[in-house]
Amino acid sequence: MIAVNSISQLFRQHPNCGNLFRGFSKTSVMNDCRLAQDTFVLRQLFDKESWTYTYLLADYVAKEAIIIDPVIEQVNRDHSILKRLGLNLLYCANTHVHADHVTGTGELKKLIPTCESIISLCSGAQADKYVKSGDEIQFGRYSVEVRQTPGHTNGCVTFVCHDEAIAFTGDCLLIGGCGRTDFQEGDAETLYTSVHEQIFSLPDYYKVYPAHDYTGQTVSTIG
Repeated sequence: MIAVNSISQLFRQHPNCGNLFRGFSKTSVMNDCRLAQDTFVLRQLFDKESWTYTYLLADYVAKEAIIIDPVIEQVNRDHSILKRLGLNLLYCANTHVHADHVTGTGELKKLIPTCESIISLCSGAQADKYVKSGDEIQFGRYSVEVRQTPGHTNGCVTFVCHDEAIAFTGDCLLIGGCGRTDFQEGDAETLYTSVHEQIFSLPDYYKVYPAHDYTGQTVSTIG
């Protein structure tokens, strides 16, 4: 058993980041919550068939929202939550082109025609807006910064909300491991560089929300 206290410690011990590791201790449950005195909304939603986490972020006062990594089978669930909270979905943003599920972006756009799709300029996929490192996605008084984190795929990005000290790392960085690098343009060295330069450069207290977990863990921290 490998005893580790943070994701960064694990990667220092194991630079071959194509594997998943166990024994990581810093986790907490946050399946449905509001932060920052009911102004910022974060919902972590789960698709059990693909083990995928979808994230709803919103400014509850401005009623503006974005969804990260929607799953096609869960579109009705996501749409229902938006309606119940009275939120206007501005963007569907994908961290990368997914191999394990079909994105729900297209179906959400049918239900909400004003919603725009977002993906990395390097992904090769179609979208309304293409993003690169340094771009920001605004919703109400909040925003997420785009950081390109290739390695799992060429088009992987991490979305960082500095207002709330949280990062949505897609398949680049999971809890106790990272995404596969043996297919889909994967490259272990590129992924290792992305994780260290674009994610581990964040402060230790930033929370990390991955696109998947297969052991029931929901969130971790950088340090």
